[in-house]
Amino acid sequence: MEIRTTFHKKLREMQDEVLVMGSMVEKTLMSSVKALKERDLDLAHQIISDDLKVNQKRFEIEERCVELIATQQPMASDLRIIIAILNITTEIERIGDYAVGIARITIMIGDEPPLKPLIDIPRMAEQTVDMLRRSLDSFINRDAESARKIATEDDLVDHLYDQVFRELLVFMAEDPKTITRATRLMWTAHNLERAADRVTNICERVVFIVTGKMEEIGASKY
Repeated sequence: MEIRTTFHKKLREMQDEVLVMGSMVEKTLMSSVKALKERDLDLAHQIISDDLKVNQKRFEIEERCVELIATQQPMASDLRIIIAILNITTEIERIGDYAVGIARITIMIGDEPPLKPLIDIPRMAEQTVDMLRRSLDSFINRDAESARKIATEDDLVDHLYDQVFRELLVFMAEDPKTITRATRLMWTAHNLERAADRVTNICERVVFIVTGKMEEIGASKY
């Protein structure tokens, strides 16, 4: 009994660390778009530097997962949770990488005049961060139904991405001088679209924890 109590205590602590990591990346993703909108190069450099903290958090969680498997002999249902945690932290870390990618694009743009007001790109970031936050809530609550619903919202991000893509193509067609600036904004939108896909993967892991089955849910991937 004491062994099981210790196990579940350690498992709760790891889940708390997943939430901490998720919060770090939520802030990073929103900050990356803020840096782009405001041409804040200092913030962009800070985002890149702070990515080491996200990576370190992932490594710490992975080490604790391995230790838990090695020392506590988890049952099948508990092992599913640990495996899911390993995968979820990987997905969160990759979302952080997309934020770093946006920060690097901001640095590439530098002080170039904006091609257009940024409207749909910030919306993509807000939707993705909201999905990420709620997907982690569904993970903590073991709510497979909620996870499935969140995954379908990837369609909203895809729709915004399509709007950005089409609009930027018009800019490039009408004025070839805008191609470089438009392409960088396309990269930004693509990073956000892929970040939302990563949230869908988290939702699939939540379903796996609850049902014991891996299934592809949500919108079709690009």
